[in-house]
Amino acid sequence: MVYRAGRAIRKIGMRVAVANDHAGYQLKVLVAAHLDEQGHKVDDLGSYDTEPVDYPPYCAACARQVVKGVADFGIVIGGSGQGEQMAANKVHGARAALCHDEYTARFARLHNNANVLALGARILAPELAFDIVDTFLATAFEGGRHQARLDELLAIEAEECAGVRAT
Repeated sequence: MVYRAGRAIRKIGMRVAVANDHAGYQLKVLVAAHLDEQGHKVDDLGSYDTEPVDYPPYCAACARQVVKGVADFGIVIGGSGQGEQMAANKVHGARAALCHDEYTARFARLHNNANVLALGARILAPELAFDIVDTFLATAFEGGRHQARLDELLAIEAEECAGVRAT
């Protein structure tokens, strides 16, 4: 479903990249199965077990898939989700949001046009994680006054890439 002005429209068949660290592995498996059941194509970018790994390469790979247009959205999962969000946000063009409930998921999309969802496996029960994922994927960007803010974020990103610092 896509939420627009109070109504929901079902949107299926999206391509969703998923990535995780060792702490997020079990929830990632459940989320990937949930997405598959919903009719989405899942690109699992690892990690693939509970052996300790460093999350930055996995989360960056997920964000890159989204920015390149290979995936419609990305989901990164770790223990708290905080580091995973930070790693994804290092990829230029990624807008990763750490969400702990349906409200934050809805507004991450509605007002910020987030394209990567970060989840904390040690914080969320699987059922709540599914609801957050569904809300995130179903909510359309509102645009309007929020677009100007995104344009400001893009300008900051461009300045940082060019090595220019605001005074």
